[in-house]
Amino acid sequence: MLRVEYVNLGSTGLKVSRLALGTMTYGSKKWRPWVLEDEEARPFIRTALEMGFNFFDTADMYSVGKSEEVLGDALKEFGPARDRIVIATKVYNPMSTDPNDVGLSRKHIMHSIDNSLRRLRTDYVDLYQIHRFDASTPVEETLRALDDLVKAGKVLYIGASAMWAWQFTKMLGVSDRLGLARFATMQNYYNLIYREEEREMLPLCRAEKIGVIPFSPLARGFVVGNRRKEDFGETVRAKTDEFSRRQYYRPQDFAIVDRLTEIAKKRGVSNAQIALAWVLHQPGITAPIVGASKPGHLEDAIAALNVKLDANELKALSELYEPRGVIGHS
Repeated sequence: MLRVEYVNLGSTGLKVSRLALGTMTYGSKKWRPWVLEDEEARPFIRTALEMGFNFFDTADMYSVGKSEEVLGDALKEFGPARDRIVIATKVYNPMSTDPNDVGLSRKHIMHSIDNSLRRLRTDYVDLYQIHRFDASTPVEETLRALDDLVKAGKVLYIGASAMWAWQFTKMLGVSDRLGLARFATMQNYYNLIYREEEREMLPLCRAEKIGVIPFSPLARGFVVGNRRKEDFGETVRAKTDEFSRRQYYRPQDFAIVDRLTEIAKKRGVSNAQIALAWVLHQPGITAPIVGASKPGHLEDAIAALNVKLDANELKALSELYEPRGVIGHS
């Protein structure tokens, strides 16, 4: 069986698998119709562990907490000792209609970490990430709360997710000035179809030695090549994922997938392997977050680690991209 390799998480000493398993796909169909529920999800988590994955990413808002529960239960049942697993989760999005059950206030952060720990069945998380930037809360308040969680041992490292580069720079500057825990990672939106992060965020992360763990490296499955302009495609997710419908399906997006398909056919591998290999080839990328909902998804992801694209292939894959509006920050 193919197995993953391991790298440092940014400038930290923490070793993580070169790929992280994302668990937004696992939880409750009441949240999204394409989500796999507990018994459907467990085999994928077990297989990931067998393949050497030690890095698992979730968020409190995925299936309104159920994703954390599914992951926590599966790791308890199948996983090795807790100190051999790296668990990442996130805070920010609303978890109820209560006005204080959202955002990055001290109250919400302190309340949310305890709920996440309970659902994940652990007494600490390795990486606690702010899911978005909260313009309604002072940066100092958020950073002091996160620093307190690190000092309390509930969190080992902190990370951020999709936001403007100036917002991330501001937060890094405040943490340095006040001597608070510094963000170790940035989880941003990045793939062959969406590359706006190359303008400012990725250079910033390289300069600041921030680990980059991009989400949606396969563009929510769009690069696989089974989407259609006229009816979106055959899968439940393709037919119901409103985000994909709004963000992809442009003529230039299909042109990139056609080019990707050509290269994949010449190599005799899947589109997913080439698309993920392209992300892995980009400078500063630490561990893309991959999803798995069908047999072969994890095998494709692992196989991509061994795909070495040459200069001509990288150029062919990159040259059709056209600038687009920034998305994913809200």
